[in-house]
Amino acid sequence: MGDTVKSQNPVVQAIIAGKAPPAATMAAARGLLPLPAADLLEALVFLQSSANEDLSQAATATLAEQQKPDLIEAAKASGTAPSVLSYFAAHTANDRELQEAVALNPNTPDEAIATLAKRTTDGTLLEAIAVNQQRLIRAPGIIDAIIGNASRTAEAERRARETHREFFEKERGARQIAEELRARGKTAAAEFFETADLAATGGGLSMDDAWLIAQHIEVSDEDIDDSWLPREMIEEMMVETPEQLAANAERIIANERLEGLEITPERVSLIRRIMFMTVKDRVKLGHKGDREARSILIRDSNKIVATAVINNPRITDHEVENIAAMRTVSDEVLRVIGLNRAWTRSYPIIHNLARNPRTPLPTAFTILPHIRSKDLKHLSQNRNVAEGVRRQAYRLSEMRTGG
Repeated sequence: MGDTVKSQNPVVQAIIAGKAPPAATMAAARGLLPLPAADLLEALVFLQSSANEDLSQAATATLAEQQKPDLIEAAKASGTAPSVLSYFAAHTANDRELQEAVALNPNTPDEAIATLAKRTTDGTLLEAIAVNQQRLIRAPGIIDAIIGNASRTAEAERRARETHREFFEKERGARQIAEELRARGKTAAAEFFETADLAATGGGLSMDDAWLIAQHIEVSDEDIDDSWLPREMIEEMMVETPEQLAANAERIIANERLEGLEITPERVSLIRRIMFMTVKDRVKLGHKGDREARSILIRDSNKIVATAVINNPRITDHEVENIAAMRTVSDEVLRVIGLNRAWTRSYPIIHNLARNPRTPLPTAFTILPHIRSKDLKHLSQNRNVAEGVRRQAYRLSEMRTGG
């Protein structure tokens, strides 16, 4: 907490930084130091959570002795520390006047307001919280707290639900979320919200799904090279039926199980949400997504989507090595890997390509001369690779051994 001290008082700063003499710290915990009310409260709130039991008990007792008018005045003041306002929100024991002062103070942290909205039994206070639409947009957890509170009034619920519909289920909500994400430095996720095909009902990505998927976005637009995919190709991408989308998702789930991967319910849910995105949005996610998103989309039956994954600037050599061995990946992906000079300098990658029966023959023939003699001999006897690859591996092996 030392880096979030509101007080400018050097004594309070020393106490919170742990640099004050023990006697002075205990005196503060007992309320014996001549400090202004706001400074004393900040010190007491800090000390009541101290690991030192004597300090904690003393500060808690001193807080309990504070006069209600003084607490209300502090709760209304603009200079009161956020930590103090958070303490009031969690420890007001349904004191309506104090709760209202905390709820209306713009400096009260959003998390504290959510706590207050969850704990209070005063329905009219929930109405006062629900009026602040800007705060609800910034911290949607407050909306959930209001709707989940059994003491909510019809008016409080109406305002909370209207805000949710207006800002979290419609395009305007997507723009607002994008602004909030950008303000928090999550540029890539913000860009996703600004350009994804979002819709409140049908025909697009739901806001809840978009929010989940945005957590898997890690690449910003400025880091993407999409020169391999002409813009007109994106616009002319095929329209998939719901049946095709569902089949694609189930195929990926089945393939992952066949590969021995652990498929949790959360993983199944994520796969299905991603695979019901439009082709255009799946291409964007393939370009911009994190490792988990890449591991799903590389198995997409749409070659353009899978190729977008290979062109993701964050993809690692280890991922490419695993992809080169996949029997369910698009042959176009394997062709692109074989054309990449950096990847073809990695022996595990080209060895996996050579052994993969889905690798296009021209790609396999190009890399076979770089395969080690022992591995060429094994390839020539491997019935799981194409006949042409076996024959070529045999010829090269014989040439090297003088046969």
